[in-house]
Amino acid sequence: MKKNIKILFVLLVVLSSVIFTNQTKAQQPYVSMQVFYDQLSPYGQWVDYPSYGYVWIPDAGYDFVPYSTNGHWILTEYGWTWYSNYNWGWAAFHYGRWDYNNYYGWFWIPDNEWGPSWVVWRSAGDYYGWTPMRPGVSINVSFGNNYDSHNDHWIFVRNRDIMRSNIHRYHVNRNEHERIIRNSRVIENTYDDRGRNARYVAGPDRNDVQRATGRQIRAVGIQENNNPGHKLNKGQLHIYRPQINNHNDRDQRAAPSRVSNLKDVKKPSERNKNNRQHNVNQRENNKRQQQPGSVKSSKQKNNEQVRDERDKKSKKPKSEGRKKRNN
Repeated sequence: MKKNIKILFVLLVVLSSVIFTNQTKAQQPYVSMQVFYDQLSPYGQWVDYPSYGYVWIPDAGYDFVPYSTNGHWILTEYGWTWYSNYNWGWAAFHYGRWDYNNYYGWFWIPDNEWGPSWVVWRSAGDYYGWTPMRPGVSINVSFGNNYDSHNDHWIFVRNRDIMRSNIHRYHVNRNEHERIIRNSRVIENTYDDRGRNARYVAGPDRNDVQRATGRQIRAVGIQENNNPGHKLNKGQLHIYRPQINNHNDRDQRAAPSRVSNLKDVKKPSERNKNNRQHNVNQRENNKRQQQPGSVKSSKQKNNEQVRDERDKKSKKPKSEGRKKRNN
């Protein structure tokens, strides 16, 4: 009898330990919105925008488009997830929403909920399309057939091209958008994240994409980073995705350390080009160095060396002539 009681006690201790460990893992620490203000400041400008409050305008170039420029789609357990090559991609493509201004271009409004991507998806025969979900719009509203159907912020590609790493090269001409949208339907696939009590837009069905691409698709696992950043390595997406506390402390309000005057913000084509070169991960910088452009630069160096040699030779006779005249 005593032996059975002892065994039962040991089992209860082990079970309690397991439950406590799982609860500890589930109870991830919350961080302040300040993490966005601090981490994104080097890559753009924070401004106080009417009706939105603090928003971030990236120095990413005149042709920047969210969920289009310098990134590609990967499938994770949460659905189609945007993997960005920008250092700040862990934040601006997985939290908050994007909006557009005809003068300032695209700007980001921070929020506290993480997601694989905040876009609306459409399917139209041989095409998939997506567009950034606007601020304040819920998933249910975005599933309405008329949501954002008349603006030109949609991006479409042929179904077979959806997984390309250079997907920006396969965008359908915008002249075709009206016809495609007219014959499209909203993709309403979702994923329920019980751990965070959240619901995400999952995008196209995996089986449909496999048929369109002729490829077997294996979902990428997600591992949580302890520090800001993200990296795709050996079938795992390592990404920083803390739970954000939207309620600021009474003694200190989260805010950017520097806020630019909206009137002083330049057009995307006129913004600081020096910042843009720091927007891309080192991996992409290495790729660019290996592209034909780097060969061209080496040729330029060779040409400069040839010119230098030619200049030296052309200077020699002149110096010799001066010596003769002096004699």
